[in-house]
Amino acid sequence: MSSTQKDQHGARSQRSQEADKPHRRKREKTYTCDECGKDFTVKASLKQHQVIHTGERPFSCDLCGKSFSWKRSLKQHQLSHTGERPFSCDLCGKSFSFKFSLKTHQLIHSGVKAYSCDQCGRAFTQRSKLQRHLVTHSGIKAYSCDECGKEFTGKASLKHHQVIHTGERPFSCDLCGKSFSLKRSLKTHQLIHSGVKAYSCDQCGRAFTQRSKLQRHLVTHSGIKAYSCDECGKEFTGKASLKHHQVIHTGERPFSCDLCGKSFSLKRSLKTHQLIHSGVKAYSCDQCGRAFTHSSHLQRHLVTHSGIKAYSCDICGKTFSQRGDRNIHLRIHTRHDVYCCEQCGKQFITHTELQQHMFTHTEERPYKCDLCEKTFKSPRHLRQHQQIHTRKRLYKCSYCEKQSDTDGSSSQPCHHCGGGKDFRCDLCGKTFSWQKTLKRHQRRHTGDKLKYCKECGRSFTTSSYLKQHELIHSGVKKHLCDQCGSSFITAGFLWLE
Repeated sequence: MSSTQKDQHGARSQRSQEADKPHRRKREKTYTCDECGKDFTVKASLKQHQVIHTGERPFSCDLCGKSFSWKRSLKQHQLSHTGERPFSCDLCGKSFSFKFSLKTHQLIHSGVKAYSCDQCGRAFTQRSKLQRHLVTHSGIKAYSCDECGKEFTGKASLKHHQVIHTGERPFSCDLCGKSFSLKRSLKTHQLIHSGVKAYSCDQCGRAFTQRSKLQRHLVTHSGIKAYSCDECGKEFTGKASLKHHQVIHTGERPFSCDLCGKSFSLKRSLKTHQLIHSGVKAYSCDQCGRAFTHSSHLQRHLVTHSGIKAYSCDICGKTFSQRGDRNIHLRIHTRHDVYCCEQCGKQFITHTELQQHMFTHTEERPYKCDLCEKTFKSPRHLRQHQQIHTRKRLYKCSYCEKQSDTDGSSSQPCHHCGGGKDFRCDLCGKTFSWQKTLKRHQRRHTGDKLKYCKECGRSFTTSSYLKQHELIHSGVKKHLCDQCGSSFITAGFLWLE
């Protein structure tokens, strides 16, 4: 056998011997944790994992004292003190401290969800999110609040909840003053002001700042209403909408405004309302310059410029630019979710209208002006009066001669008459300051939607005018003058006296 043949034979024998040795295939997991049974491919990974069970956190931050199990976690945390976030997303502008965090985030925009739940089919962009989701199916809630006993599936959810008891909201928005308990909640909120809406609906084109809001919106297209009210049977697409509705049946409004006394069923509704008193209007219309306290109010206003009324009533055909306005209108026909006055039985389609109506049953004037001590029945009338004392310059409109904080010009139309933009009746030539007043007047000519008195047959354009007229036939005079003792049918006649 030649030397070359010997070398070849030796190499084959060596490879054969190595093949006979026990070897580990690529990515085979050979290191197992004795505590929880989790497998690892590398011994160093097992050691890093075991720290979870020991509870050791030897690496602490010099600035805030927070401690960590691993050195890399400490380094990652320390970036939060520097504020450096050099990696930003081209689609939504969100910035990150690490490149891998940006890449993880970009999966949201790509739409790739490689990890799916075997039990419900829901898919996720990251395996860690799938793991957190699987806990919801187990029913195990290992984290409980020491204050109220409420239980949670995750530690993060518990921490988020505990802020309710402390009341701390250290993160505030520079544009509108709204404060938050978590920094991420502030960042999510700030997207509203940026105007960036990276998540759009394929069916109607509506765009959203957050993916979660898009997901909730998509349910409206499916037509599925999985949540129903036990009291009246009304169905809703979301659990939050059901809870919001159920307040109608309880009537509870525990959150009240210190400035005007208006009460609300939800704390967030009170906070939204309080922005009105702050005077901050961070959202302005590009077309007419009008400013609003909330982004949603601006969005509703923008529809008025388009002239589109996409929502129509199936019963009477009336069209609306907003779905909410259409739904409120439907209460007139269905009588669902109406508010009833306990004293006279009159029904209203909104709680605000009921509150305004309740002032007609009392002669009390609990709202007093701090400057001149004049008293009023409602906070709305008090606010209107207080404008007299403010430094805001009042103009006398050249069209209607009423005082307003605008001069009645085309750039600043008067709130009373619209700056002389009269609405004229084609049949009799009578002019009106408001289009709704013109429409009400036109019922006289068409006979449409007129209300008739059963006693004398006289017709009225609105139900309120009819009810006021019917008091004449009843003979009831419940409004008494404190000065002379004379009684009157309506409060209006009393004040005239």
